Amino acid sequence: MKTIAQTLGFASFLALGSLVTGCAGSASPQPGDEGSDMGGDTGSDTGNQPGGGSTSPSLDLTGTYNMTSQFNVAANIPGTVGTIINDFIAATDDPNDPTQWVLQLLINQLPSGTVQSIANDALPFVSGYLNQQLLNWAPSFLGDIKTVGQDFGDMATKFGINESFVVTKASGAYTAVDTATGLHFTIGTVQEDFNFTDYGASNIVVKNIGMTMDSTAKISIADNQLPLAYGKVLEIGLNAAILPLVDANATDLASFFADEIDCNAVGQYVEEAINDDVGIDLGSGVFVTACQDGLKAGANLINTQIANISATALNFDRTGTAKGVDSNNDGMIDQINTGKWTGTLTYTGATSAPLDAATFTAKRH
Repeated sequence: MKTIAQTLGFASFLALGSLVTGCAGSASPQPGDEGSDMGGDTGSDTGNQPGGGSTSPSLDLTGTYNMTSQFNVAANIPGTVGTIINDFIAATDDPNDPTQWVLQLLINQLPSGTVQSIANDALPFVSGYLNQQLLNWAPSFLGDIKTVGQDFGDMATKFGINESFVVTKASGAYTAVDTATGLHFTIGTVQEDFNFTDYGASNIVVKNIGMTMDSTAKISIADNQLPLAYGKVLEIGLNAAILPLVDANATDLASFFADEIDCNAVGQYVEEAINDDVGIDLGSGVFVTACQDGLKAGANLINTQIANISATALNFDRTGTAKGVDSNNDGMIDQINTGKWTGTLTYTGATSAPLDAATFTAKRH
């Protein structure tokens, strides 16, 4: 049987615990940007000019491109963070969930003293009784929370960043300004896009990125660093992408818990179990309120952990190669295909991990 600390392991993943304790480099928002910072303007010294390669005399790369970069974060995040993500994907299969989790949250909210002591003493009996009544007080919660775990797996392994890539040319050399504007999630078969500015976060701007294109339209993108406040990514993914797919009435964890768990029924069953076990009728009202308050406390704990992650960034240090395509023969590159990022994921205190299977595509805007 899981302890409550183990059961709350799924909450720890939602917050990713100690995900980002720092990153290689920091960023600040553009002047005029508002909301929490997803990374900000990395300044004019974050990109480098790639060496070698001649510019194609017949094709022009200048212009604005809508780009989507795709990463497998679950496979690539270094250290403990990656372990937490992968462990959580399979961490919602204990037969005692969610009974133990709900009961502990409930008991923690009871007034200290006699009532709480009675509930703690009767906990084994109450847990068994409540588990027998699971389909009456949380008919879909167990299946739905497993789906949330699976969806987090999808979000981590099919994690996309939407970017605007503006390429200019001066003295025969190409330079780009990259603006990360939002997230692209693939959850199951559903693909959705979410703009940072719609969720109180700033765009991330990386300036002075060197680029070259040779006579075969092979494109090289110099090393550049894209820092993400991953806590904000999790918040957007959870509240806007995952929960509404699982529960149409849920807009955040608090509303999800409230909709999935019938605290009126929980209170009644806990009161009945305690009465049967120790012969004391405490009334169901105190347990109903404790259940409601406990679920709110559980949601607040997870949300606080997620918010704390946003203070630092997970840094994508990347170099790109791709193929330019002039689809209408006007001399301008229209599409950037078969893009591949190489490089590392880093954050302070952990060994860098390679950016495996990281890809991108872009189309002229």
